[in-house]
Amino acid sequence: MAASRTTFEKLQRDRAKQAKAAAKRARRLEKGTEEPEDETPVDVTKITEELSAGQLLELVEKLHKQFDDEVISFEEFEDQKTELMARLTVD
Repeated sequence: MAASRTTFEKLQRDRAKQAKAAAKRARRLEKGTEEPEDETPVDVTKITEELSAGQLLELVEKLHKQFDDEVISFEEFEDQKTELMARLTVD
């Protein structure tokens, strides 16, 4: 028995998958070419001025990004995050 040929619908699905993958790859490459914001680690212990809750949350976000990018170690991340959260609850 002869092997069945691929149908037109299957070819369309395959082409759509390839187009979607190419678009995703292009978005990922565009994202990678952006300028990195601030690669220097945030040191929360050196911040002495009063910060608003929004500013503290921005610092927590930067801290998470630095940990995800492996700029700071887990211990540094936990210490600084704890200090930021303590400041957030005190305000």
